[in-house]
Amino acid sequence: MKTATSQRGIALPIMLIMLAVMMVSSIYLLKSSTSTTLTTSNLAYDAAMTKAADAGLHAGFTYLRNLATKADLLADQPAAGYVATLSPAWTASTPNFWLGSVTLPADADGNRVEYVIHRLCDFPGAYDTNNKCQTSAPRTGATGPRALGETLRVDAPNLATAPQLHYVVTARVFGPRGGHVVTQAVIMKGP
Repeated sequence: MKTATSQRGIALPIMLIMLAVMMVSSIYLLKSSTSTTLTTSNLAYDAAMTKAADAGLHAGFTYLRNLATKADLLADQPAAGYVATLSPAWTASTPNFWLGSVTLPADADGNRVEYVIHRLCDFPGAYDTNNKCQTSAPRTGATGPRALGETLRVDAPNLATAPQLHYVVTARVFGPRGGHVVTQAVIMKGP
């Protein structure tokens, strides 16, 4: 029979090693779940700001749709956020791009939406051969969406002679946590 003094235990060091491994694993799991939560939160914030930008796109579209006369589109309309030209050198990050823009009141989430409408023409004034504008020719008698693969070429036989001018509505959002989103929509409208 062995005495208690001659026994050597190996269970205690093994249990301590297992506890250390479990502790490291739990710390990693906690850190991983926290970063996943932050990532999900940031994606939701970005999606909310993108939805807020739709208010700017909608305001620009509504202005173009509800014009009393198309003569209003020949010159800048700063109160409506409309600019009759767009320089090819400008991008949404160029400060001059946003001259003439309109800022909407902050929404319930604290997002500030700013939008501007640009007519894709070289100069203000009427559309003609001297004032080169981005255009597409509409199909006669059709107002709905185009079939897949259908042409919008100006000289196609199924298209009308009066072109549609292109307008770009650009909206940017400044979020309450410092986020920034820019969205654009192209709208075609007769001259």
